[in-house]
Amino acid sequence: MRRTGSLVRGSLAASAAAVLAATALAGPSLADTAGPAPVVSRGVAIPVFYNPPAALPRANGTLVRTEPLPLGLSLPGLDGRPLPGKATRLMYKSTDSNGKPVAVTGAYIEPTAAWNGGGPRPLVALASGTMGQGDQCAPSYALQNPLTLTGDTMSVAYEDLAIYRLLANGAAVVVTDYVGLGATDRLHTYVNRADEGHALLDAARAAHAVPGASITAKSKVGLYGYSQGGGASAAAAELQPAYAPDVHLAGTYAGAPPADLTAVMKGIDGSALVGALGWSINGFAQSDPALRRLVDDNINAAGKAALKDMSTMCVGDVLFKYGFTSSTKWSVSGKPIGDVIPTIPEAQAVLDKQRIGTLKPAGPVRLTTGVKDDIVPHAQARQLAVDWCRRGGNVSYVPVDLPNLGDKTLLNHFAPLLLDQGDAVSWLTDRLTGKPSPSTCKTLPSKP
Repeated sequence: MRRTGSLVRGSLAASAAAVLAATALAGPSLADTAGPAPVVSRGVAIPVFYNPPAALPRANGTLVRTEPLPLGLSLPGLDGRPLPGKATRLMYKSTDSNGKPVAVTGAYIEPTAAWNGGGPRPLVALASGTMGQGDQCAPSYALQNPLTLTGDTMSVAYEDLAIYRLLANGAAVVVTDYVGLGATDRLHTYVNRADEGHALLDAARAAHAVPGASITAKSKVGLYGYSQGGGASAAAAELQPAYAPDVHLAGTYAGAPPADLTAVMKGIDGSALVGALGWSINGFAQSDPALRRLVDDNINAAGKAALKDMSTMCVGDVLFKYGFTSSTKWSVSGKPIGDVIPTIPEAQAVLDKQRIGTLKPAGPVRLTTGVKDDIVPHAQARQLAVDWCRRGGNVSYVPVDLPNLGDKTLLNHFAPLLLDQGDAVSWLTDRLTGKPSPSTCKTLPSKP
């Protein structure tokens, strides 16, 4: 079903839009993308490249189409090649949580920097942190448009720093847009464990078929993600042995992973990022038809209107309009949604199915969590490290202990991303060069 976003946006960035125009839309697509007019999401015309075809290839990770992707932040190199590299927009086939074929979009960047770590150039499959649920928020679109700022929507490509750091080390990078973020045939299934893990692993597969890619069948693969991306990379590390044994996984960085959605739901309720609660409900109601009835029965008219509104929003949009709202305003009972769900066995079962930590992760994992993180709560992320260690995983657990920077403001969640990023990139680069990573599981009991 085709989605069209709201064209009206109140006070989000009307004054700023007079100074900063929205960045340019993507160029024309290849011939195989021709078809219906572009979908419009909050005034942004989504390039027709993102419209999936009626039929998809059989094999997971198979490319459906590609086109050149001009990077919004790029410089000419001394040798004439662009810095940090040459980008290609992708659409590839994956499998969703219901076992159905799904088209996923993303981007591959061939770095200009040489790889000096020995062996063929490696690949990092990067899962973005939370961007939103509107198609204009897609990470691949953000690579071309680092700032999308209009009177209707606001999106910032904050993951570019990590992407460019990885490229500077000589690793190729493939970025997934996740299921339904960018691709216009469905809603983004936010924090759906199987959808995200599959999309990330299939992005690694698809990268090998990109024209001009220098990675080979023997290239080591690393997974990288923080927040939503940390959950995706963590899920992918668990799913890789059964779902994608052909992906040569050398290491996984999982920063602030939302491993236990029951705990995370309570963390984000009433926070600056309460919109993530709405994106979760929207995505799971789409994936599980039985859950739609439960949403209808337990969410009031104001809540349903908010869910529809948020379905086309980016992070900036929800911060301005819904930040610090309590879900008590959206439930029929007047109770927080996190308190309502445990009383409904079918709804709780959906969250329990999303639990990360029930399988041993493949290869070494660096798990970082902010001790004061109250959005993606520290305790549940630490518990993931405990669960993985008990299952025999090779876990490097890194608690980032900072002062409290403000309850529910996102700062306790965002600061560790910046503080640990350099070390995380270095750790993952070491895994791609073949260096061993000693587990810290024995010292975990002594760490916060």
